[in-house]
Amino acid sequence: MNSFSPSEAPSETPSKTLSAPIEAGDSAHVRAVGVFVTRGSRRVLTDASVTVSGRSRVAVVGENGRGKTTLLLVLAGLLAPDRGTVHRAGTIGLARQELSVRDGDTVGTLTSKALAPSLAALQALDDATLALTDGDPDAGDRYSAALDAATRLDAWDAERRVDVALEALGACTERERPLATLSVGQRYRVRLACLLGARHDILLLDEPTNHLDADGLGFLTRRLREHDGGLAVVSHDRALLRDVADRFLDLDPTVDGKPRLYAGGYDAWREARHRERERWEQDFAEQQTEHRRLQDAVSKARDRLSTGWRPDKGTGRHQRQSRAPGVVQALNREREALEAHRIDIPRPLPAHMWPDLRVRPGAPQVRAHGVAVAGRLGGPVDLVLDGGERLLVVGPNGAGKSTLLAVLAGVLPPTSGHVWTAPDARVALVGQETAGQEPSLTAHEVYARRTGQLVTGGVLREADAAGLGTLGLLDPEAMRTPVGRLSQGQQRRLDLALALALRPGLIMLDEPTNHLSSALVDEVTEAIRTTSAAVVVATHDRQLLRDLAGWPRLEITNGDHTVR
Repeated sequence: MNSFSPSEAPSETPSKTLSAPIEAGDSAHVRAVGVFVTRGSRRVLTDASVTVSGRSRVAVVGENGRGKTTLLLVLAGLLAPDRGTVHRAGTIGLARQELSVRDGDTVGTLTSKALAPSLAALQALDDATLALTDGDPDAGDRYSAALDAATRLDAWDAERRVDVALEALGACTERERPLATLSVGQRYRVRLACLLGARHDILLLDEPTNHLDADGLGFLTRRLREHDGGLAVVSHDRALLRDVADRFLDLDPTVDGKPRLYAGGYDAWREARHRERERWEQDFAEQQTEHRRLQDAVSKARDRLSTGWRPDKGTGRHQRQSRAPGVVQALNREREALEAHRIDIPRPLPAHMWPDLRVRPGAPQVRAHGVAVAGRLGGPVDLVLDGGERLLVVGPNGAGKSTLLAVLAGVLPPTSGHVWTAPDARVALVGQETAGQEPSLTAHEVYARRTGQLVTGGVLREADAAGLGTLGLLDPEAMRTPVGRLSQGQQRRLDLALALALRPGLIMLDEPTNHLSSALVDEVTEAIRTTSAAVVVATHDRQLLRDLAGWPRLEITNGDHTVR
């Protein structure tokens, strides 16, 4: 957790950062205007502007690598922009994805830091009270200011709020416990609890749902909805964004290269984004069509100059010469029109296109009879999966959801029972862990090698081998990037592309929303709803569970399971 007033933020040049006193109250805000940030040779943020104030509920969204975390650091004052201005007023609490631990830091180190402003306000109030009883002529003003600060922080209840948050998030409550002895998830929950208990004017949260269970997610959602100040949140958790945010700053590419701020909730953002995308594609197509028309016109005019203008044999020389200037003038006009036509609309990034898998309804895929894996999956589990069928696999961590999917895919043999796969069935599994690929190969090379193996092995007809670009999962730059340098989200996209390359009759997705943007998850969700293949999804994702609420469920607990 980073907690500070503007005066405590890292120093920046006066032209880039303007700060107001800590006692901002209702006027607290963070305002960024025209922010540009470059890392190395790559532009991370381009002309980003956003205001987080009073009751703002801003979601910062976009693909991995679009600058979401960078923007939060700029808003918090931990990173100076290359261009643009940032104005801050009031106290700011920042929850970063990583938490560095110094030697000797304990749980109490974090709780004490969170409680320090409230304890200082109460001490100031006590001091002012004593001054009043001593007859200090300035004590009245000091007492009013101290009372206002303590009231704004609700300082009397600060320690209880932190304790409640620690308990609700399943965080360690032992103040003497060294942070170094806690897991990454446990440290994260302690830090988040301190942030939620501290009553900052502005909260900046980077992936706050990481490492939280269902109870913790519910508590976080309630606290953010009840927060009296403003907040900006970066998250892939669509349920949190839907439940909390009312404005969306989208950092994904646009026709003019600038971020877009959409008013309204989650559905309004999706709809507006979809409309803008359609306009971009339409304008790009029209511009390309017009450019091709002008190129054809120049080509035809050139052909007429060389052959087409000549009259039939026997026509007089004077008549031939009199036609030449007009043809030359026509060619020049067409050339000028082509040169004047500007190509200023960039090519839209590809949209995800789930291939038509053409699976016959009811076509046998997989049968599981009495399946169990000692120490990992209680049984027996019996399943029948045919073309077009759907199944949600749910249950707590460690119950065996991933193990079951691995058994059904033939990756892991069961210790009891057996799995039958139809002779012509194609079964694909997209697991939580990224499939190991040669890191020096580009994403395009990895995909091409996979499809080549499928074709030469007789699994796939060459006509059915879709190119990586047609799936719309990776942009051209990512396709040219070595796998070892891809982000987690890009690797996840490649894994999905490799699974679809098989053109499976049964596709199984283990936590498919991990590391994927909200926009892509929406597209994938629609695809798995409508594909002709059988689909099995194992997930904790609250929004995905809402979206697939009508699917049959296999609920797995430690040592038991129920299908309904």
